[in-house]
Amino acid sequence: MKKVGNHNSFSKILFFCLALMLSFSTISFAQDAAKGKELFNSNCAACHKLDGASTGPALRGVVERHDGDVEWLHKWIKSSSSLIKSGDARAVKLFSEWNKVVMNDFPGLSDQNIDDILAYVSEPKAEAPAPTASTEGAQGQGGGDAVSNMIVLGALVVVLLLLVTMLFLVKKVLNKVVEANGLTEEVRQTVPLWKAFVKNQFLVICSTIIFILIGSYFAYGFMMQIGVDKGYEPVQPIHFSHKIHAGDNGIDCKYCHSSARSSKTSGIPSLNVCMNCHKSISEFTGDAGTDYGKYTPEFYTAEIQKLYDAVGWDPSTQKYTGKEKPVKWVRIHNLPDFVYYNHSQHVNVAGLECQTCHGPVEEMEIMRQHSPLTMGWCVDCHRTTDVKLKDNAYYAKIHEELANKYGVEKLTVAQMGGLECGKCHY
Repeated sequence: MKKVGNHNSFSKILFFCLALMLSFSTISFAQDAAKGKELFNSNCAACHKLDGASTGPALRGVVERHDGDVEWLHKWIKSSSSLIKSGDARAVKLFSEWNKVVMNDFPGLSDQNIDDILAYVSEPKAEAPAPTASTEGAQGQGGGDAVSNMIVLGALVVVLLLLVTMLFLVKKVLNKVVEANGLTEEVRQTVPLWKAFVKNQFLVICSTIIFILIGSYFAYGFMMQIGVDKGYEPVQPIHFSHKIHAGDNGIDCKYCHSSARSSKTSGIPSLNVCMNCHKSISEFTGDAGTDYGKYTPEFYTAEIQKLYDAVGWDPSTQKYTGKEKPVKWVRIHNLPDFVYYNHSQHVNVAGLECQTCHGPVEEMEIMRQHSPLTMGWCVDCHRTTDVKLKDNAYYAKIHEELANKYGVEKLTVAQMGGLECGKCHY
């Protein structure tokens, strides 16, 4: 009998090959989308957002909006100006709709790079994650702690009532014993304690001196804290997170407080400085999986909107409306009027970092006064800080003369004259 091939096994192999090809194509697409995200952030994010208007339109779903015409998108991305000059109707219309702002040409992007970007912007918008079971468990645990605390408190109340009852019964029994044995309480004539105290003059004098000394100590401590606002953390009209800007994003302090390099004061940054970035950043997305606590991404986005209201910026039209509102910032660091302090001398000449006086600003969600800013605090710093000589020819000659005079290699600021009254006081 002639042997016939197994057609079922052949169909299974064919099905397996198709499934394998499909899985590889899915993995390849995921890789393309991930690469597209990197390319989008480095080339497109300055003018475009996925889900909102910026300098240019939102790019999520751009392939569907152009009826899947990927070839036209390739031409537009590589050289939009050439496409507009050629008279392409779609290109001219898009150019006119977006205030005739010329899009940068990207001839360096390969067809594969553009396909990766299009794969990334074609991904559906991720929905907000639902509350996890761990959160519910934590909430349940918190409820259990509250119940256990109530049980302990109730038990203490019961024990206290039992003690009161027992004392009442003991007193009742003792009274019956006294009555049964015909006993009487001895009455004694005692002098009140305060009269005995007043009659003893030595004790009165010693107590008065001790009272005056203790009172003076606390009064002095209280008065020395007047005007010292260490830890002062006022609420600002617009919530500005130094942790996000200086910490997570690594923005240099002197980018915003530029006058600290050349002026007595560090200055309050103009809102135009904020708009250098926030023209293109109208919402806070945060990092995936990060718990921001009470300061949610929606909270930060609302604060950005306050900035737009203050400068009169309409993110939908990408234009200024001309309607501005003053922002009444609350000053945090205050020095008395008779104290002179120059930021540029400490930042440029001394080369101090901002954190030396202001603390770990990059970790502060709300800016606060880190140092006491008292005279003693400044004097201690001048006594312990060496004068910076590297790349600082200004102090070279006087440092050499004074170093020979004091017999030291390095001079402190105090030895250089940093404790003279006229340095800090008018």
